[in-house]
Amino acid sequence: MTAYGSFPGARPRRLRTTPAMRRMVAETRLHPADLILPAFVREGISEPVPISAMPGVVQHTRDTLRKAAVEAREAGVAGIMLFGVPDDANKDALGTAGTDPDGILQVAIRDVKAEVGDELVIMSDLCLDEYTDHGHCGVLDADGRVDNDATLERYAEMAQVQADAGVHVVGPSGMMDGQVGVIRDALDTIGKEDVAILAYTAKYSSAFYGPFREAVGSSLRGDRKTYQQDPANLRESMRELALDLEEGADMVMVKPAGPYLDVLAKVAESVDVPVAAYQISGEYAMVEAAAEKGWIDRDKAIAETLLGIKRAGADMILTYWATEVARGL
Repeated sequence: MTAYGSFPGARPRRLRTTPAMRRMVAETRLHPADLILPAFVREGISEPVPISAMPGVVQHTRDTLRKAAVEAREAGVAGIMLFGVPDDANKDALGTAGTDPDGILQVAIRDVKAEVGDELVIMSDLCLDEYTDHGHCGVLDADGRVDNDATLERYAEMAQVQADAGVHVVGPSGMMDGQVGVIRDALDTIGKEDVAILAYTAKYSSAFYGPFREAVGSSLRGDRKTYQQDPANLRESMRELALDLEEGADMVMVKPAGPYLDVLAKVAESVDVPVAAYQISGEYAMVEAAAEKGWIDRDKAIAETLLGIKRAGADMILTYWATEVARGL
């Protein structure tokens, strides 16, 4: 016996007794507005092209992208992050298709804007890797290394053409030093002060990007370890965070999400701006592959991974399941 009656006096299981009870006391909840749909649009195709490593995800045509945007809006998804996939013939060392006003990403932004207007937040990947024939996120110097400052000049041009196309948010993902500040200046210079910047603050050099390479038709030679972050480091992310905020980031992101929940939690507790996390292609592919084998319950696994990301502190989650999950919610 204790002062509180028979042992145990505290029984946390009382709050787990029924689905209604568990729902009532849930500390973390997903909402459709937490979700952002990444989408790929490919130049010169007449039918969507399935991405073999990402079952259920496709490279869209312009028409099917418009349809996907409408479906996302109707499901209550908050935003759509657009990635352009140009013809290989249009790739070059400087990634000029990325700054062509008639390049595939700029065309796609205009298409989606015409379809959904301001009812869906239109975001764009601001990086050169899809458009360069070497597949790196920047301009290469004479020794084949990514030239940080020359790349920033290209990013400034990209920001301006994407803003002119009607994007609401640009997402610089190349991990160049100073990219947020240069992009902010470039946008403000052309009167696009309202275009927000979602900074890829902590973007790690990850093995989980594998399926994404297929999704964007990557021409990458080598790796990106000299500019993406080392998976061993956390303090480095906090330094990147301070720099991005100082340079004018409106929102910040951790990418990938699942393997870096500790980083996400640390970032979320340290800032007063919205925090995003990107559940990337490899995270998606693992769940889909295991579910296809019958090893896990697909729907429950999807929900659990997203809840974990939200619980760690993400205000927004980029996930390829965004529309599907939003409909279920």
